[in-house]
Amino acid sequence: MHEESELVTGEAVVLDLHVAKLASRALAMVLDVLVQFALLLGTFFVLTLTVPGEDESLALTLILVFLVLIMVGYPVLFETLSRGRSLGKMAVGLRVVRVDGGPIRFRHALTRGLAGFVIDFWALGVFGAVAVIVSLCSSDGRRVGDFLAGTLVVRDRAPESVAYPAIGMPPGLEGWAARLDLTRLPDDLALASRQFLARFGQLAPEASHALGWKLAQQVGNALGTPVPPGVPPWAFLAAVLAERRNRD
Repeated sequence: MHEESELVTGEAVVLDLHVAKLASRALAMVLDVLVQFALLLGTFFVLTLTVPGEDESLALTLILVFLVLIMVGYPVLFETLSRGRSLGKMAVGLRVVRVDGGPIRFRHALTRGLAGFVIDFWALGVFGAVAVIVSLCSSDGRRVGDFLAGTLVVRDRAPESVAYPAIGMPPGLEGWAARLDLTRLPDDLALASRQFLARFGQLAPEASHALGWKLAQQVGNALGTPVPPGVPPWAFLAAVLAERRNRD
């Protein structure tokens, strides 16, 4: 089931994200488990041909190693290389993003993969019971791994939900942006700025100017720095987001 989730910033700016709820995530998970099961079968077949039958300790050790590598390494590898999509998510049309709407990196995928193996699904997850319970209790359908990694799963085919701004670092603001303390910028405010820049060309000039200044003032207040004189709000926001993306 897909639903639109609303995030509200401190200044009541409402943002919509087409988050993926339990049903679609479960389908993607089933497809991924089938792929992992096929990989495990292939691995076991190769091990039976290559490992001496009398060396049971070596066989058991290799089985455990490959089990962990496949159950953890598969989602981490795919979600890192494809910026948030495993094979199951590709088939269903889902993607993992950061809570600010940006693309995930290796550390996000690794945190989700380890938490999925240990807590959500297998080691302590009672075959997914933990993930289901936590997801049902979360308005955004997030499991433990999502909370630990700061991510959520969205519909990849919702055009404006995960649209990333094409605007990079405005010239001349590199040194100023490098001195910012970006740990003070809330994720929902970063997402609001990201969506504003993505839709900047679609807004009427009056609306873009008013919303841009409002967001720039909110971001400036959060960071403890005003908009530099002569810098338009879109450039200020673009510099902040570009520096945040570079540091990630």
